[in-house]
Amino acid sequence: MGSGDQKIDYVFKVVLIGDSAVGKSQILARFARNEFSLDSKSTIGVEFQTRTLIIDHKSVKAQIWDTAGQERYRAVTSAYYRGAVGAMLVYDITKRQTFEHIPRWLEELRNHADKNIVIILIGNKSDLEDQRDVPTDDAKEFAEKEGLFFLETSALVATNVETAFTTVLTEIYNIVNKKNLAADESQGNGNPASLSGKKIVIPGPAQEIPKKNMCC
Repeated sequence: MGSGDQKIDYVFKVVLIGDSAVGKSQILARFARNEFSLDSKSTIGVEFQTRTLIIDHKSVKAQIWDTAGQERYRAVTSAYYRGAVGAMLVYDITKRQTFEHIPRWLEELRNHADKNIVIILIGNKSDLEDQRDVPTDDAKEFAEKEGLFFLETSALVATNVETAFTTVLTEIYNIVNKKNLAADESQGNGNPASLSGKKIVIPGPAQEIPKKNMCC
């Protein structure tokens, strides 16, 4: 590595899930490259992009995985979720059906991912308010019931995209940091548990993760 390479303290894998054409790839492009393409094509299979952020003076690399929403690609499921510590559950506020499919996506996520995964529900395309088919309160109620974070975003005009990712990544960081401190105390030797540069899989009971609601 060259001297200019940035030291990475943590690598967090986050997955984007939801129906096809809800804007998952656009959300990823907006976060990773600050781009938006009006003629974006459907994702085929799986792809991922990375972006490094500073959280609490630590360098955190977000590895964001995007997958096709179509049923014919569901064979990738178990590998896609493996090692994920965060998930973004995306629906289109203008298409009620994409919201009604969210419980199925959530069930699949919980069946395949670590039980302590940090999840945010995202209602995308908030710029199309005049075409809204999913009331914000419906999504807030669902998020509260399931213990999820919640935000409405617009990849087109960049509303809340950054906030959605930083919310998930900061929550993951806080959980891992608390576990490091707990491990350090249990060792009693003053040396913090080293998780530097590794994908973090968060073990332990789900109730340890504090959940809170966020809205637009």
